[in-house]
Amino acid sequence: MKLRNPISREDLNIKKNAYVLEVGSGHNPTYRANVLVDKYIDSNYHRSGDIKIYPHQKFVNADGAKMPFKDKEFDYVICNQVLEHTEDPNAFVKELQRVGKRGYIELPSLIGESLFPKSSHRWTCLEIDNKLILFEKNKLPLIYPDYGRTFLNILPYQSFALRMFFLSYHQINCVRYEWEDSIDILVNPKDDFYYSFFSKQWTEEMVRTIFPPRSKIQELTTFIKALVHLIKCMILHKIQHHEPISIKDHK
Repeated sequence: MKLRNPISREDLNIKKNAYVLEVGSGHNPTYRANVLVDKYIDSNYHRSGDIKIYPHQKFVNADGAKMPFKDKEFDYVICNQVLEHTEDPNAFVKELQRVGKRGYIELPSLIGESLFPKSSHRWTCLEIDNKLILFEKNKLPLIYPDYGRTFLNILPYQSFALRMFFLSYHQINCVRYEWEDSIDILVNPKDDFYYSFFSKQWTEEMVRTIFPPRSKIQELTTFIKALVHLIKCMILHKIQHHEPISIKDHK
């Protein structure tokens, strides 16, 4: 069951005493996680650097689709920029639901993947009717050249307005989905309604389905919430700055 769409991965509803797992933590683990799981230790094909870990965390080398944990062992499971790499998203999601009571999934949206496609990404996603709709990239029309460096690594750090835009419309580049008990997912849907979002030019009605219109009050509220979130994150990063270390150093 979907709970909400967090503004960012720093906007998660994790209780203070929750036991937290992160699956596919890679080179940028979440500090709040107690346990990290990653399948690939020696290859960086699916990430942007070597695996990192914080001193307080435990690392487990395992496949996220088949983890060595008990049913509902974790209060919260983070799966950040991982599902798009998997061979079988359905099996992967079932495993997340098995080991966790609640959690967070983030993966590139169809718009985000079009702006900055990655060869290691097998799937792209849209959220429609509170469902995660995943479609295999090689079955879609051409994805355009990679503008990721421009829109992720350069412009947001030059333009406060652009950062505010991405926070105000936080489902533009990524689908962010917080869940409890179960995850509603469709993979390679054949239904004409869902398929059309991945295969056809979007109509005004389709755009409104993905991005429902907001009143002026809603727009102002969203802007203020995004601004408060951004300022809070900037302050916390300065006063609670943590640096992960390599697995070798951790051992």
